Amino acid sequence: MQTLRRRTILGGVLGLAAVRPGLAQAAEPVVRVDDPRFTAVIDPDARLRTLYGQGRWCEGPCWVAGLGGLVFSDVKGNRIDLLGGDGLVSPLFAPSNNANGNTLDARGRLVTCEHRTRRVVRREADGTVTVLADAYDGKPLNSPNDATLGPDGAIWFTDPVYGITEPEEGIQAEPAQTARRVYRIPEPGRVEAMTDAVDQPNGLAFSPDGRTLYVSESGASLNPEGARMVLAFPLSGGRLGPPRTFAALEAGVPDGLKVDAGGRVYVACLDGVRVFHADGTRLGRIATPGIVGNLAFGGADGRRLFIAAGKAIHAIDLKTATRG
Repeated sequence: MQTLRRRTILGGVLGLAAVRPGLAQAAEPVVRVDDPRFTAVIDPDARLRTLYGQGRWCEGPCWVAGLGGLVFSDVKGNRIDLLGGDGLVSPLFAPSNNANGNTLDARGRLVTCEHRTRRVVRREADGTVTVLADAYDGKPLNSPNDATLGPDGAIWFTDPVYGITEPEEGIQAEPAQTARRVYRIPEPGRVEAMTDAVDQPNGLAFSPDGRTLYVSESGASLNPEGARMVLAFPLSGGRLGPPRTFAALEAGVPDGLKVDAGGRVYVACLDGVRVFHADGTRLGRIATPGIVGNLAFGGADGRRLFIAAGKAIHAIDLKTATRG
């Protein structure tokens, strides 16, 4: 994967003082094995480390090797920060328009979902911002939440209503869209609706072969009787087929998703990170002190799992390859 050059993304903002959290704390074992195959993914005695704990609601972690660290959003803090390998947390963009999800496009440029502006943007090499999406069918989006790079090179994103219903996460407003959809951006300004079959689509990720799109259904976060599951959509010929339930939760709602090179699905949940085999079998759980909003693979060898959970960024090392 190509990466951003340091000067590309910093744009002078690192002239501000860096913050050293001093929170690299080792905890007790937190891994629960539900299926023997999970031991090939992670050591049962692996320790969760807290790398940062001064956020308000950490989200959208994205490993950027060119910066030597993890980019993440503090949605309620209205900022995007960089957690470097030296443990320093440095500001990248403040304010951030209540940024949430982050990903890299095919050229390694940072793509961000903004709640406050209800748009998806891309950071260019010269420091400018390109608006990739801010409307569909002539009407403003709800509040883009999470994004990922599709197998076709396009950016895909989810558009629930959280950024226009939660006062600390954006500007409250009535939805202009008649549905909460998953969209595809083949080029800046061109937005294609891929499905409206999800009440409140949240995290999303593709299988390694690009033939399945996983989407978190988080409808129960606003409606106690709503759904709380991960859906799997078949993708063929650029179209999504009818979804099937890949994994159902008994409490909380699924949030961010990631898929490793072996096709295993990592789900941000109320009680930590739940990991499922590609066949849907629950492999196990990595417990966290708080509700997990999102996660990312990264580190020098790509085998570190970074976890955004409330005010904190945690990390734990994996045994398996996270990318092909």
